[in-house]
Amino acid sequence: MTPLPTPPEPTSPVVPIALAQPTPSPLAAATVLALGLALGLSVGGWLLGRGLEHFRMADRVVTVKGLAEQDVPADHAIWVLQFRRAGNDFSAVQRALSQDRDQVLAFLKTLGFQEAELDVRPLQVQDAFAKEYAQAGQPLRYGGSGRVVVSSSRVQLVDQSAKATDPLILAGIQLGGDMEGGGLPRYQLRGFNAIKAPLLAEATRNAREQAQKFAAEAGAALGALKSANQGSIRVSDDDGTDMDSGNTLTKRLRVVSTFEYVLK
Repeated sequence: MTPLPTPPEPTSPVVPIALAQPTPSPLAAATVLALGLALGLSVGGWLLGRGLEHFRMADRVVTVKGLAEQDVPADHAIWVLQFRRAGNDFSAVQRALSQDRDQVLAFLKTLGFQEAELDVRPLQVQDAFAKEYAQAGQPLRYGGSGRVVVSSSRVQLVDQSAKATDPLILAGIQLGGDMEGGGLPRYQLRGFNAIKAPLLAEATRNAREQAQKFAAEAGAALGALKSANQGSIRVSDDDGTDMDSGNTLTKRLRVVSTFEYVLK
């Protein structure tokens, strides 16, 4: 007989064994986190730095002031000749003022002034006793004044005439001054608009020269004009003061303009 085959011995099922993953230590996790933060901050800082650089580059400007000055002769004169009279008779005071006015006009016309240059103001006579705060014991009751105003573009003629009023004083005319005229001519510059354009052009050139010098010293190139403020033209006397009192025959014009240029 043929022997029967021997059955195979039962084998145990193969069970896959999972390999245990190493658990990271707290120190290693903190190290990885720190490296990530450092890298993020580094990249963010680089980008932020590039943004600030572009901002500063776009805002590279230089602000300069251009100055221009010029002395010019006055082109108009105002001269107020004021005369006064006082007395205790109203009519006598008024007549005296009328005679003074006629003599002043005759004097001015003798010097060469025309009717169009002369403005005769109304005579004024006041009663000192009629004033609200009249003081007792006034020696003269009536006081009056008159004015002749010379307004002329012949500045030299006005200046010479103001120095030649002795005949009026010798005739008994009491010339005086007040806040309006002070007895002396006031010299003006009315045609400064004709000088304004070249003065502003000079201030502009002066400012650009300064800007170019600054750019060269800073190692940059001067770019386009970004903004400009022409400022105002100041008229003053040429005696060193910073105001126009009207006393001088020559006026000083001064303009300060502000410009902003881009630097490349």
